[in-house]
Amino acid sequence: MPHLRIASVNVNGIRAAVRNGMSGWLDDAGVDVLTLQEVRAQDEHIEAALPGWHIVHDEATSKGRAGVAIASRTPALSHRTVFGADDFDSKGRWIEGDFLLGDQPLTVVSAYVHSGEADSPKQDEKWKFLDAFGVRLAELNKNDALAVVTGDLNVGHRELDIKNWRGNRKKSGFLPRERAYFDRFLGEADAEITGVDGTSGTGLGWVDVGRRFHGEIDGPYTWWSARGQAFDNDTGWRIDYHLATPPLMERVQSYHVARAAAYAERWSDHAPVVVDYSY
Repeated sequence: MPHLRIASVNVNGIRAAVRNGMSGWLDDAGVDVLTLQEVRAQDEHIEAALPGWHIVHDEATSKGRAGVAIASRTPALSHRTVFGADDFDSKGRWIEGDFLLGDQPLTVVSAYVHSGEADSPKQDEKWKFLDAFGVRLAELNKNDALAVVTGDLNVGHRELDIKNWRGNRKKSGFLPRERAYFDRFLGEADAEITGVDGTSGTGLGWVDVGRRFHGEIDGPYTWWSARGQAFDNDTGWRIDYHLATPPLMERVQSYHVARAAAYAERWSDHAPVVVDYSY
């Protein structure tokens, strides 16, 4: 069955990723649409890193920080970067591109959620982003639309998503309030959902492709700390996602995390998340 292969990865600086071997991986990966986070570059740098690809990019306000992009084999039909309230700086953190999945429209999002820091102004920015995230998810999941939000979402939703979850319950990335957002994002559409923090809200009906595909297992993780031997011991976090609308979830053929065979072969501290969607 024909498919569109979408890969998402936080490159931790695209120029560094290319120097460390990203191009070789991409040559063999068979990717049709590549969503990138933490690009940390300008347009000309991305074009040099991805020759022959069609690119839409949103650079962060602060030079050398954040940045999201979508690279594709065929040009996006259109793209958008407007996100959140007018007084909220989301530059470099959200970009949408419209493509065709066979003959049907498909919206692909590359998102980079703030890493945050518990009880700090950095966390306040993360709350603002997650609020806007929920609003946009509700807008995108209407009328049986085909849409997928990919990227480094910087939240481990469940205990299965972090190897050392007990030691991270008070740290940004695994705070109960953060996880409760995902309870609502992934809860049954229009149902009242009680989050892990005890708050209630309306379910938005999105599907976590990785969890649905792999079931109730640890991971597979997508990011590993540079401390100790986290990568070698697979002491990781699953914070990179494909969130799909239900009609798109029905088209998932395969899902895998392209974890490097060895620490020395990594070209980012994140591993690509690769999904095939049939048409």
